[in-house]
Amino acid sequence: MSTDAVIVGGGVAGLTAATYTARAGVDTTVVTDGESTLARNAHLENVLGFPRGVNARTFLELCVEGAQEAGAAFTEGRVARVEPTADGFAVETADGTSFTADAVVAASWSDASYLADIDGVGFLDRGSKTFIDADETGRTGVDGLYAAGRLAEQPHQTIICAGHGATAALALIHDADIPYYHDWVTPEGYFTERGRDVPPGCVEIPADERRDREARANERMREAFEEPQPDGPTMHPSVVAAREDDGEH
Repeated sequence: MSTDAVIVGGGVAGLTAATYTARAGVDTTVVTDGESTLARNAHLENVLGFPRGVNARTFLELCVEGAQEAGAAFTEGRVARVEPTADGFAVETADGTSFTADAVVAASWSDASYLADIDGVGFLDRGSKTFIDADETGRTGVDGLYAAGRLAEQPHQTIICAGHGATAALALIHDADIPYYHDWVTPEGYFTERGRDVPPGCVEIPADERRDREARANERMREAFEEPQPDGPTMHPSVVAAREDDGEH
């Protein structure tokens, strides 16, 4: 399977990166292996827009939906190998699924073993944690390979990792020479009535379309929060193991 960009990891960094690349017209595939670490959060209380917090699982589900709405494709699997090629990268999962991609964004906290054999990738050991050496934009020592979020040694906070996913995505878009100003939906006339062309990545919409988009967004939010999330947070594996050893169920 061929794609422009493979995003490794379905947490907030990977999902945000995928949303930005897909909205910029980059053919994007997200490879996910199980649930995000954020699913362990009992109640997410420090993300803008939710003054009383939000259920972490509901938040993740909406992030996935947003990336899908943007055009990103999803596949389940654990990435076992990434290999640079003359045209980009070959990506292979543990079950043998293969991709070719122009670029790869590694956002797979806490596993980066699939990058271990690539010359130019730096690793940073911090006690029991291993991070990818990347600059503030997410660029690594290998052209076309980016690291985002916690794997890039960003703080273990949802909004920071999400923001870094966007930063890495913008670096990828810039490096791909895609005409791009910024991702912004503006009211009709915002640019054109000042004698300017609408910049790449931006769009002007008339008032009726704005109202329609707002109504559909409001309805989706009502649906998302109408019922309580049926599943609780995922307990840390070490606590689960200790409870099992103690005979607690």
